[in-house]
Amino acid sequence: MCVKPENSHLSRIQEAPDPPLNRRCSSGFQVYVQTFGCQMNEYDSRRVIVSLASRGACLTNRLHRADVIFLNTCCVREKAEQKAFSFLGRLRHLKMRNPAVKIIVAGCLAQQMGDLLLTRFEHVDLVVGTQGFSTVGRLLDELRHSPVKIAHLPESDPEWDIPCPPSGGTPECPVSASVTIMQGCDNFCTYCIVPYVRGREKSRPSRLILEEIQGLVDSGTREVVLLGQNVNSYGRGLDEQTDFAQLLRRIHAIPGLLRIRFTTSHPKDLTDALIRSLAQLPKLAKHLHLPFQAGSDKVLERMGRGYTAGEYLEKIQNLREACPDIALSADVMVGFPGETDEDFQATLRLMETVRFDTLFSFRYSDRPGTKSSQFPGKVDEDVKAKRLRELQAVQELITLEKQRAEQGKVREVLVEGPSKAASNGQMSGRTMQNRIVNFQGSAGLRGKTVHVRIVSAFSHSLRGELLPSQ
Repeated sequence: MCVKPENSHLSRIQEAPDPPLNRRCSSGFQVYVQTFGCQMNEYDSRRVIVSLASRGACLTNRLHRADVIFLNTCCVREKAEQKAFSFLGRLRHLKMRNPAVKIIVAGCLAQQMGDLLLTRFEHVDLVVGTQGFSTVGRLLDELRHSPVKIAHLPESDPEWDIPCPPSGGTPECPVSASVTIMQGCDNFCTYCIVPYVRGREKSRPSRLILEEIQGLVDSGTREVVLLGQNVNSYGRGLDEQTDFAQLLRRIHAIPGLLRIRFTTSHPKDLTDALIRSLAQLPKLAKHLHLPFQAGSDKVLERMGRGYTAGEYLEKIQNLREACPDIALSADVMVGFPGETDEDFQATLRLMETVRFDTLFSFRYSDRPGTKSSQFPGKVDEDVKAKRLRELQAVQELITLEKQRAEQGKVREVLVEGPSKAASNGQMSGRTMQNRIVNFQGSAGLRGKTVHVRIVSAFSHSLRGELLPSQ
């Protein structure tokens, strides 16, 4: 799948070689795909790629060679939204030079803005909301035979839960592949736009999830990452009586699958059964992403999070008692309306207490239509920036300490492929705790688990020595 990093520069993208698939594609049209935001957006992009491939499409990494440019957008955070706007602005000149190219904007930003996107960016041909991914191929067929611009924002997608074929238009299946098990959210946190652009919670039938995972495994995938805005609440509203912990056990039984990860969890829905699963299922990665957002009970209440800092810490204690080797990551926000210096210090204290392995931190920004956008007590941008710098400095020290504590340990690593950060024949993979490890090894190790002794640690990766096979 041709999914670029969010910081890609247009000039560099143009020089990238085309995917190997194109060398086997003698006809059809060429599609350039740019995905912003989270793994769920990448998964949705893969579904679109499969649909377009069935219509003769080939992927290209060269923007100016594309007949179709597909942008899958995010508006959950202001930064992702601005990156999408910036990219769209640069496409204006490309459209002027090549009026025949079709530009499609899909996803959360498309859902939020609808027709306004066609007005603001006149070079855009098609806008598709979050429930319209399965219609992109059909709508593109219409566009290629008619100059009429289209904004398609259906309330539901009857095909959203159909298993996605494994390859996604790439020459080989990835070692680690994402599978959406549910989408939407019923929590309505006061700052969050997800329920408005992704809709209410709905889960995929377990039979279809298992079918999709089996197809991936048969094609060479060895790890699946289960996706959902709130995976903990999986099963609600289904005709079958299946919860998330039960689904994990059924996935765990699939032969050939080596590892299972999932994201994202909501603290209030972290059940004892799920904690037991983390401790008892050998294939389930010993890593949990559990956003806490703030350490102040006053702020958590205004956010509508449904738990206190004390309750969150109790969950962490239960997790570590059941699974002492578990690695923890989280999301945290600074500068929520009404946040005082005392509230911010409470967040730092929670961080110091938990000592997360990694932390994703953000400055609060108003999202259109959310309750908090109307709250008084907005925090000055300079204050937000100062708090974020302080918080990140604290976490950087904790993360480095956690990384250095890995030195000398022997870890099981699932090899994903050649290292992107290191050269000279180094391979790269992840431990059960989701840490990246680079080590000297052969390409034949791809998709296998190996034991590696950690010899040095850096802020974002580890270096190891491959141990002889047992």
